[in-house]
Amino acid sequence: MAFRWRYLDAQASPVDGPDEVFDDQAEAESWFSDVWPELRSAGVDAVVLLDGDDEVYGPMSLQDGT
Repeated sequence: MAFRWRYLDAQASPVDGPDEVFDDQAEAESWFSDVWPELRSAGVDAVVLLDGDDEVYGPMSLQDGT
C-alpha cells in the first residue's frame, strides 16, 4: 500500500496539506520529521498516518506539550 498523511485542524476536521505519497512508513515518518514545523505554521493542528485507507496511528498533535 501507499502511506500518506491526513491533516487536521484544532477541531479534528480535515484540512489541506501536502499530497505526498510514500512507499513505506519509515519514509513517511522521515519526511514528516522534516516538515512538521511548516505544517504547524500553516494551521495543521494534528496528523494521522494512513496506509491506503487504514489508519496506522494518530491523531498526533503538532502543538507543544501535547
